[in-house]
Amino acid sequence: MDPLLLVLIVAGVAAAFCWITSLVTNETSWIDRLWSVVPVVYVWIFAGAALVAGIDATRLVVMAVLVTAWGARLTFNFARKGGYTGMEDYRWAILRGRMTTWQFQLFNIFFIVLFQSALLVLITLPAYIAWQHPVPSTGWDAAFAVLFAAFLVGETIADQQQWNFHRAKASAGGTLEPGFVTTGLFAYSRHPNFFFEQAQWWVFYALGAVALVVSGGSWLNWTIAGAALLTVLFIGSTIFTESISASKYPAYRDYQRTTSMLIPLPRRRGRAPKPA
Repeated sequence: MDPLLLVLIVAGVAAAFCWITSLVTNETSWIDRLWSVVPVVYVWIFAGAALVAGIDATRLVVMAVLVTAWGARLTFNFARKGGYTGMEDYRWAILRGRMTTWQFQLFNIFFIVLFQSALLVLITLPAYIAWQHPVPSTGWDAAFAVLFAAFLVGETIADQQQWNFHRAKASAGGTLEPGFVTTGLFAYSRHPNFFFEQAQWWVFYALGAVALVVSGGSWLNWTIAGAALLTVLFIGSTIFTESISASKYPAYRDYQRTTSMLIPLPRRRGRAPKPA
């Protein structure tokens, strides 16, 4: 069986599960709970197919190990925030309040479930390219693997800094000026964790592209759609999230004026929010 067909079958089952459970429980964060799990399964399907076929699977196993590390970190961070205890993403609740019941159900099936399920397949398809072109690994593979790991470490640090701030905020009774984290990596980017998350999947695309290049192809191939659509999703989600933050915290506008949204950069001139 073509491993891509197996991936699509698993993705279809996962999407059906997310949609049915969202109707039964009346909350829509089921896709969030699978977000860090199914990409790991998909990449290992491609790696397993290469191992079973007896072809050179070195690149695919490296890709699978990297995505497994990504998934483990994200699962841990999501779990400690209560993501597996029935807590719904606050943004879905806000959108539900802005739509009629039937409008939200259409949004649920087409965007929350189907689009995001398809996206989780798309971001892993560089592994399909690597499966189609089982050529020996190169120095580029090693360089991109190290870069992926570096971005993974960056995201881990950013999430920990955010976690520490929210714990301190909770200990202070729920109020801690300016209301959001502005120190550490957050002094250079308003969402460093989002930046590192996207960067990992662009590097993952590059790992697949290496296999094609070594086979005589181009660095640019159709699987770039996954990383590109993920970036579009993150930018849209970030803009929506920031509109909520700006309405809650008066100092957030100053933070936006002085600090890069995604790419870590030196703080621009202006009055930065003062941390507690």
